[in-house]
Amino acid sequence: MNLYLRLLWVILRLFLRPAKLGPLDVSRLRMHVLPNDLDCNMHMNNGRYLTLMDLGRLDLIFRSGLYKAARAGHWIPILNTAGIRFRLELPCFQAYDLETRILGWDEAWFTIEQRFILRGGEKHGAVAAIALVRGAFFNRDARELVPVASVKEAIGYSGDSPDLPDYAVKWLAAQDALKQATSGGA
Repeated sequence: MNLYLRLLWVILRLFLRPAKLGPLDVSRLRMHVLPNDLDCNMHMNNGRYLTLMDLGRLDLIFRSGLYKAARAGHWIPILNTAGIRFRLELPCFQAYDLETRILGWDEAWFTIEQRFILRGGEKHGAVAAIALVRGAFFNRDARELVPVASVKEAIGYSGDSPDLPDYAVKWLAAQDALKQATSGGA
């Protein structure tokens, strides 16, 4: 069953409360840790975070108008790299918000931040985990990445990329170094 019920919930939410987002706005999904999210330590499994982050990006893509542009252009969203930092555990039934936002972009890739924010209790508002992902749209017909300029044009956005926070710049540099290390410099 995995995430089908949560996926259905995200899709229903889009139709019941179709609040629009700008490309730089924050998508916020309210969730709870469910028993099938747990590992043997009785807190959310580290792999589950990455899976749930897909739902946050899906919400952002739909609510910002990127879905319509992607559908018209035969584009699919893809990820290039992801990294996550765990700070606090999420035990069973813990309420949290998953916040997703685009931090910035270059010619081909978007840098996206996703945060798991605790709700309720004495640690209300604390960041339980923070992740950075680099993603793009891939044109299935042309078999190539869609330039960010084309994505922006398709949704009618003409703004420049915000300056990336220092931690994101350093993370991207580390990802580039890993690429060099795994490709033999090519």
